[in-house]
Amino acid sequence: MTGIVTPTGQEEQPARQGKQLPARSPWGPLQLRLHQTLLLHPELLPPGERLLLAVSGGQDSMAMTGLLLDLSRLHHWQLHLWHGDHGWRHEAGRQARELAAWARQQQLPLELDTPAQVLGSEAEAREWRYRCLQHLAQQLGCRRVATGHTASDRAETMLLHLARGTHLRGLASLRRLRPSSGKVQIARPLLGLMREDTARFCADRGLPVWPDSSNADPRFSRNRIRHQVLPVLEELHPGASRRMNALAERLEHGQALQSELLSLGVTALRELSSPRTLRRAALAELSAAAQTAVLRHWIERETGNGPLNSQLERLTQRLPLEHGPGSLDLADGWRLEWERETLTLERSASRTDPPSASTLHAASH
Repeated sequence: MTGIVTPTGQEEQPARQGKQLPARSPWGPLQLRLHQTLLLHPELLPPGERLLLAVSGGQDSMAMTGLLLDLSRLHHWQLHLWHGDHGWRHEAGRQARELAAWARQQQLPLELDTPAQVLGSEAEAREWRYRCLQHLAQQLGCRRVATGHTASDRAETMLLHLARGTHLRGLASLRRLRPSSGKVQIARPLLGLMREDTARFCADRGLPVWPDSSNADPRFSRNRIRHQVLPVLEELHPGASRRMNALAERLEHGQALQSELLSLGVTALRELSSPRTLRRAALAELSAAAQTAVLRHWIERETGNGPLNSQLERLTQRLPLEHGPGSLDLADGWRLEWERETLTLERSASRTDPPSASTLHAASH
């Protein structure tokens, strides 16, 4: 038996001979469902990988930990846990210590993090969590960071994005697998499960759960969606959350298909000499909707930032050849220049900050 990597980076001594290993639960329906999902989508949590699990101590992340622990003998993963204490709740420190004690019993390495300064919002907390996870994943050599998001979370996210205003990609958010940075990807293996499934699993498995009292705070919009809006929808149309999750799944597949088709379209329009140059006349022959989709995909792929809708609208108005040359300032110092025959993406060596406002320049002719 190999040693266990601790948060300090030191390796503990192997367990003493004859020490009882943590008991494993009988094979159940959720283990089977997740196992089948992973066989169909092996890229989600590849066999033999070292996985970093984001564990809050709530029922969803604890269910994920228990399920992956049960399946690890088949998929041969090495599991590492991470827990972040935002310092917002008085009981958070005690819960973190209890979670660490449980992880030691399970012989699972756990990293505990606290922010250097007070986090002022949920957005800041989320950014801090993913930054910590990204850093630790790179240290450990993990290509996957697993989170406990469920179908219930995806239904809530869909409603929030729909209410705020979004495009189809926003409605397909919380994808099963998404890039984070470099070779690290965020995996969400529980998107096929509802929150009641994870609660039942934790109870049946005897897993400890440390509830987050802030999840009941009505100041957070997600909590109001969870406790006030979704219960009404479920009462009116039982199974509403599952159907919203299924729709998000279909939209995710549709987005993947569209992305592949747009890549083919960009290749067809590209100047062979440069991936950052498109043929203007051929692009102008497409419909306005197709031009917008191709340009968004191309610019985002080459620069890492999608253009604003207002920028794309004004750009497509300038594409007809009779309007002559022009240019468009993009984020992070990128600039789109077009001549009579071509459109070219260029990056200014002297400009590192994004423009304060989108600027479209049309040259006189």
